[in-house]
Amino acid sequence: MSNGHIFIGETIGTAVLILLGGGVCAAVTLKKSKARGAGWVAISFGWGFAVLGGAYIANGYSGGQLNPAVTLGVAIKSGVWHTVPFYLMGQLLGAMIGAFLVWVAYLGQFQAHLTDPEVIGEGETSPEGPETDRKGRPAGPVLGIFSTGPEIRNPVQNVLTEVIGTAVLVLFILTQGMTKGLALNGTGILLTSLLVVGIGLSLGGPTGYAINPARDLGPRIVHSLLPLPNKGGSDWSYAWIPVLGPLAGAAIAGGLYKLAFT
Repeated sequence: MSNGHIFIGETIGTAVLILLGGGVCAAVTLKKSKARGAGWVAISFGWGFAVLGGAYIANGYSGGQLNPAVTLGVAIKSGVWHTVPFYLMGQLLGAMIGAFLVWVAYLGQFQAHLTDPEVIGEGETSPEGPETDRKGRPAGPVLGIFSTGPEIRNPVQNVLTEVIGTAVLVLFILTQGMTKGLALNGTGILLTSLLVVGIGLSLGGPTGYAINPARDLGPRIVHSLLPLPNKGGSDWSYAWIPVLGPLAGAAIAGGLYKLAFT
């Protein structure tokens, strides 16, 4: 596959990933949404289906990595590094496009939610969103639709949670190659999607399980730029954790694969 195919495939696939994943967070969070209050199980399954859709769409063009942590793990396994920048650029751009499309799809709900006196007065937050940033300032009642935040703000624990969840994901993906044809026939994508549901249910509680730097950083940038009324801050003091943690987890998984399985 060419570098252009990689960039286009990752851009489109990641955009679908974030559109569907951010979309379920918006559906559960926003007032005037029919799915409001559906809860964490709905969010976990929504993100699993988002991976399924995005990865299947991109698979034939770029391999459907959709995640800088996965790209890092695959590069460590294969030793092929020259394509990595094209993966990363496509993933970040796609994440930003997907987040923008979530806003477009829920435009009326965002307006209704962020102008509701109950939301503004009580500092209501979304299921994935932090209540305050490091200085105690509101991080924004809809930030969790775009990016993740911890329930307990403890940087060491938060990083370790992201490291553990991402290591499980990346090691699972890398070991699929040990079963002949699994990754090629598309079954691996389905299994990975189910694992993402499992990670969300089991390990998503502390931080909202970014396990993907582009999934968090791209939409966080979009949140900071969108003309949302009363949107609050974008919690940049936390933003390094869902980037560093997943990359560290991917490096550990790649190293473990080379040590134990080759």
